[in-house]
Amino acid sequence: MATERLQFHELGLDDRLLKAVADLGWSQPTLIQEKAIPLALEGKDLLARARTGSGKTAAYAMPLIQRILESKQSVREQNVRALVLVPTKELGQQVQTMMRQLTAFCSRDVRVADISGKADLSAQRPILMEKPDVVVGTPSRVLAHLNAQNLVLHSSLEMLVVDEADLLFSFGFEADLKNLLCHLPKIYQSFLMSATFTEDVQALKELLLHNPVTLKLQGSQLPDSSQLQQYSIKCEEEDKFLLIFTLLKLRLVQGKTLLFVGTVDRSYRLKLFLEQFGIPACVLNSELPIQSRCHIITQFNQGFYDYIIATDEQSLADPTAAAQAAAGKGKKKKSAEKGGNSQDKEYGVSRGVDFQNVANVINFDFPTTVESYIHRVGRTARADNSGTALSFISHTEMDILSEVEETLTGENGESFLKPYEFKMEEIEGFRYRCRDAMRMVTKQAVKEARLKEIKQELLNSEKLKTYFEDNPRDLQLLRHDKDLHPAVVQPHLKNIPEYLIPNTLRGVVDPLSSKRRRRKKQRQETSTPGGVLKTSFKKNIRGTNPLRSFRYTGGRSRKGKAGRS
Repeated sequence: MATERLQFHELGLDDRLLKAVADLGWSQPTLIQEKAIPLALEGKDLLARARTGSGKTAAYAMPLIQRILESKQSVREQNVRALVLVPTKELGQQVQTMMRQLTAFCSRDVRVADISGKADLSAQRPILMEKPDVVVGTPSRVLAHLNAQNLVLHSSLEMLVVDEADLLFSFGFEADLKNLLCHLPKIYQSFLMSATFTEDVQALKELLLHNPVTLKLQGSQLPDSSQLQQYSIKCEEEDKFLLIFTLLKLRLVQGKTLLFVGTVDRSYRLKLFLEQFGIPACVLNSELPIQSRCHIITQFNQGFYDYIIATDEQSLADPTAAAQAAAGKGKKKKSAEKGGNSQDKEYGVSRGVDFQNVANVINFDFPTTVESYIHRVGRTARADNSGTALSFISHTEMDILSEVEETLTGENGESFLKPYEFKMEEIEGFRYRCRDAMRMVTKQAVKEARLKEIKQELLNSEKLKTYFEDNPRDLQLLRHDKDLHPAVVQPHLKNIPEYLIPNTLRGVVDPLSSKRRRRKKQRQETSTPGGVLKTSFKKNIRGTNPLRSFRYTGGRSRKGKAGRS
């Protein structure tokens, strides 16, 4: 007989926390929350593995807030009591947002500060001087503040959380993390949260945890096939562009979609290619300012955009090389921070960031590690939602595909990654259009697009930051999926002639642009049963045809004109 699941009110949480949970619409705890929260409240160290999207952030945030609320009843002195370490700035902002939602009814008692941003240390110093109860940041940024004596932890820290622990070492934070430990007290409670258990996580466990309770929840690192459908299709470079055009233009892919590519250049190449066909998409990569990246993610979650082209280039090709590069940057860190368009070392969107209601993940370029595949695909089918993942595989990526299939094999020996049955010969008619579009997307066009986008986003990010703080509603008007147009756009490519649509899809898809769809609908509504169009213009009734009467009564009223004369 299955045991009944615990409810939030049975976990021993403060009423103010329960009220915030109710406001968020959470009916009952997820499995990781149900198991981790009671153990954390008992004061135990935790090493928890649960798949992405399972509620790990709230699983450590709630006991953290609860412990602070309890300690505030006896100790009134304001101090930094908890430190949350994250691998990326995007995840840092997300953790802060989650904790502020959970402290909505106790915000005076529990203050949270995110210092993972790219602001100067001196700009963040006043925030830390107020001694917030919880500090969120990347290891390098926290260490910089500790060395500058803006932050003191050795006497007050009670809890340490390492989120997405499997990524910290691969992002080059190993040295920073070991140096950071010297600034911590001898006794504190630790939580390690991870989607995968790697050698790096084991090394962190030995460094940080004392007699931990290990939670290995949900044997599979991704949801099962009833919730997440995973497909792969073998196609070479030109076929990738042909296939993505077909899927998006014919609306065979429905809902919000993340498209992952391997490099920044590839992201702009794909954006410019889709622009040729009137398909708007945002680009998200390490060259954009942190404010723009977080704003793009927020607007995507609010439903402003359907497609994001995300670059997942950080530390994938060779994690050790990234770590060595980070270690070698020691003395050059200040000059690197001042450099304008250098890539952000602490960028990552396939890892931990909560993209909401993502229906599909498309690996336009297949990831180079199994862990990266899990983190990418984990952006969809989060919580109880369903999702689809489709990977394009070239002949050079077959080895890593085999590794992924082997890792994702179920208990019955069957792989969760199924071949995508798509008849490429049926879309051969579109090939000349794709080639036409690709000829327009030259190296020079890609280079200009990168410069234009970065300049625009820097302008939005820096010069308008203070204005948007005073006028938050105007921030909604700032969009990131506008056409870049450094390539010559050919208008005829935006619409697909009906004769090009495969026979199997005719009647199912409508390839016309939204404007032409509206016109077609209006023509159908105004036509007679015999099929002859009724148009008031052709009746030649005097007074309705401005070319005959030389009068135009539409637009501004004659009374308004007389008033101005």
